[in-house]
Amino acid sequence: MALASTSAQPLYKTPAASSFRFSNLCGTVYRQGNVVFTPDGNSVISPVGNRVSVFDLVNNKSRTLAFENRKNIARLALSPDSSVLISVDEDGRAVLVNFKRSTVLHHFNFKKAVRDIKFSPDGKFIAVTHGSQVQVWQTPSHLAREFAPFNLHRTYTGHYDDVLSITWSADSRFFLTTSKDMTARLYTLYPVEGYRPKTFAGHRDAVLAAYFSEDHKTIYTVSRDGAVFTWSKKADEEADSDEEDEEMALGLAPQASTSTGPDNTIALTRWGVQQRHYFMQAGAKVVSTTWHAPSNLLIVGFSTGVFGLWEMPSFTNVHTLSVSQEKITSVAVNASGEWLAFGASKLGQLLVWEWQSESYVLKQQGHYFDMNTLSFSADGQQVATGGDDGKVKIWNATSGFCFVTFEDHSSAVTAVEFAKQGQVVFSASLDGTVRAFDLIRYRNFRTFTTPSPVQFNSLAVDPSGEIVCAGGAGDGFEIYMWSTQTGKLIDILAGHEGPVSALAFSPLGDRLVSASWDKSIRVWDTYGRSSTVEPFQLKADALALAFRPDGKEVAVSTLDGQISFWDVKNGVQRTLIEGRKDVSGGRKADDRVTAANNSSGKSFNSLSYTADGSCVLAGGNSKHVCLYDARDGVLLRRFQISQNLSLDGTQEFLDSRKLTEAGPMELIDDRGDLSDLEDRLDKTLPGARSGDMSKRKYRPEARTKCVRFSPTGRSWAAASTEGLLVYSLDDSITFDPFELDVDITPASILETLNEERHYLKALVMSLRLNERPLIQTVYEAIPPSAVPLLTRQLPVTYLDPVLRFLATQLEKSPHVEFHLVWISSLFAAHGKHLRQYSSQHAATFRGLQKGLTDVQESIVRLSDDNSFTLQFVLDQQQRRKESDEKMEAEADGVDGFGSTRRMEIEL
Repeated sequence: MALASTSAQPLYKTPAASSFRFSNLCGTVYRQGNVVFTPDGNSVISPVGNRVSVFDLVNNKSRTLAFENRKNIARLALSPDSSVLISVDEDGRAVLVNFKRSTVLHHFNFKKAVRDIKFSPDGKFIAVTHGSQVQVWQTPSHLAREFAPFNLHRTYTGHYDDVLSITWSADSRFFLTTSKDMTARLYTLYPVEGYRPKTFAGHRDAVLAAYFSEDHKTIYTVSRDGAVFTWSKKADEEADSDEEDEEMALGLAPQASTSTGPDNTIALTRWGVQQRHYFMQAGAKVVSTTWHAPSNLLIVGFSTGVFGLWEMPSFTNVHTLSVSQEKITSVAVNASGEWLAFGASKLGQLLVWEWQSESYVLKQQGHYFDMNTLSFSADGQQVATGGDDGKVKIWNATSGFCFVTFEDHSSAVTAVEFAKQGQVVFSASLDGTVRAFDLIRYRNFRTFTTPSPVQFNSLAVDPSGEIVCAGGAGDGFEIYMWSTQTGKLIDILAGHEGPVSALAFSPLGDRLVSASWDKSIRVWDTYGRSSTVEPFQLKADALALAFRPDGKEVAVSTLDGQISFWDVKNGVQRTLIEGRKDVSGGRKADDRVTAANNSSGKSFNSLSYTADGSCVLAGGNSKHVCLYDARDGVLLRRFQISQNLSLDGTQEFLDSRKLTEAGPMELIDDRGDLSDLEDRLDKTLPGARSGDMSKRKYRPEARTKCVRFSPTGRSWAAASTEGLLVYSLDDSITFDPFELDVDITPASILETLNEERHYLKALVMSLRLNERPLIQTVYEAIPPSAVPLLTRQLPVTYLDPVLRFLATQLEKSPHVEFHLVWISSLFAAHGKHLRQYSSQHAATFRGLQKGLTDVQESIVRLSDDNSFTLQFVLDQQQRRKESDEKMEAEADGVDGFGSTRRMEIEL
């Protein structure tokens, strides 16, 4: 790491571009494949495209593992001890991952599409479907990397069509397989003398799954047509006759079971059908199913979005509910049997249902169509997204969950913006309206319209939140301005001769800049009311623009792939970046040119400045997002948003082996081979032919529609085909050798801290070593009484890293008062310096503000809950007191009435 050459620059400046790492994937919670519960039942693992997301249901957080598969994931399997995760893509290529560390251990190719993969209960073997066969592999070790960790134990044959599922027995010595050939078979892991695999036949459709009961004396098979067969030991007479017939046919002598050997009861049992049950769901097929042995519950998901629970073997319907509008692709149950996880592929839904209390533990759904735009809130805690489905979703940036969805728009949402002040988000749509949503009451409180219908594709909100502007693509190409308070149209700005593609207010709110397809940008005086506006001429159509945080410069991207930087006050172009080659990359399946020459037509459609204004982030219709130095125009880093080969435009070189007479194999429509009728139906337009341009495409393209930097400067997000990708600074283990001596080691730091009690020296040494756990150990060991003196003696060089560390501690650590003492002491001791160099510490201040705001909201919420509880207790006590007084008064009234009556009688 190069050191600064001049002493005027601070030591800890804005982190380098290389420090940004993939952090999380929001906006998409489930795509296809199977969802899996962790053994403790507290988390759900869901395949999201070619990535894996883990949803913590107890702490209400989500995280996406860092690795990627080559294509969309088809199956997941987690070992019983949660140490090894195997994810298999559509082509049968598997990734072996250390689940706890999210580290890829090995890549392996099963060479065929995998329908199911299961770990044995003891974790020693992995059973995998392989067409009509089943392969059993020994589980690789997750502690050491080996050259060939996968060792094949045995290949099992016998089925005549694709195997669909595998179920292990509790002792890991037997497993059941089901197939499209309408049968199930029972295999043994190790050979048993005289045993041949049992076949369970009789179903009239593909058998989806087979399960053992908890005592392994009963087997249940479930078929696609909604039939459940119960298999158990045959009666003695029937078993004897069948046994003699089979042994005569096989030429085997009867075997006598010995008590000294392993328990082969399951293998030696003569299985027969005892009962046949049917779900009786009209017009519905069984799509997914799972089994919870301890409670004898069979959970089934149907193609109509209905799921049900049946208690076996009595086949009692415990629960039936419709949870989705489309078929339930995957069902999972946790170890305790309380929570059920459902995945619906078509809607992208992930649901966790607690069936006993009939309540949702988790209910998440991404945008049904592409995500078009995003915006960060002023504190960086919330992200708003808009999509082609007409929905506006608000996501929590920390947890990754969507907590509110607005469905008021009737067409695609093209732009969203947060108000800088207050809990308000604005959205513009192609339905001709701009809407304002209240994030406190969660309602659409204002709708802005125009005299004549206009389709809006750009939006801007001034810093005060009083004025909202939208640009349209109608006939007049005007810019419309409304008052947020009244909802009335204030002004119409005319002058552009093409659709207005982007709008942006300056940070001071005195200027509005608009970009248009007429090859110009215009600067409007918001409050001056001047009608003469001088346009800045460009060489090509303007697509996007962004204001620098200080309001003195604006960046504009054009259709020819260039980014130009303009001085707003003087109207002078400062820098020009030729970015066409940078944004190009990736080759579509039907491209005739190579990826290196495929830069024609490539451009940036979204721009965003960093928090300090030193860099510009740019994204376009490609797999790359570029980060440029705004002053020098140098490409600092190019981020690849996805390596998923299931998307079009991610490959650099096409594979000639996948070229057929009908064209590239990826473009051949194979939906007719799908198993469900509703998936095989041809939904193309009448009269459409293969050469028709109106033919629908089923292969999505990798592209970025919007990029935005967080106001804290610690992360940025991209609205892409995969969802909302979040990249953040991974500086927890960044090695910074500034003033680092050989004497500075973790051992010497702990010795200075514990034995010598030199807190300042230990803190500075830990900051030099820059290991987050070590800094936290030293920080928590400092007594509160020593904080004011220590902060006064702290060198100015270390102010920024200490403040950044405090910002992260506010989010994670419960020691709120201790953190506040540190922050107060630092600002009291170094407030003058921080005010003088506030621009250099802007990102740190925003991160600190975000943490303080979060703490404040938590304390306010907790105080309100406590006050409500206390008020409730006092009210109950007052009511009890009034009730007691009333009862005493009634008792006194009876006595008084009786004595009065006696006096009257005596008189």
